[in-house]
Amino acid sequence: MQGGIFLISFWFIIFAIVILYNINRMTNSLCIQKEISEEKQPKVFRTINVLITILLLSSYIEILYT
Repeated sequence: MQGGIFLISFWFIIFAIVILYNINRMTNSLCIQKEISEEKQPKVFRTINVLITILLLSSYIEILYT
């Protein structure tokens, strides 16, 4: 059973990295398209990254305990 949990964790971490990379790429495109000022961009990135991380963690917990 421990091997299964490790395997699920490994693939989920890879999945999370890919998702976060793509979300950040799309956020950058949004900032460029909407001409968001340089001062506001870190707040936009931080907010989106925190929300996506919460979503990924809740998904991981749901997969792990079902």
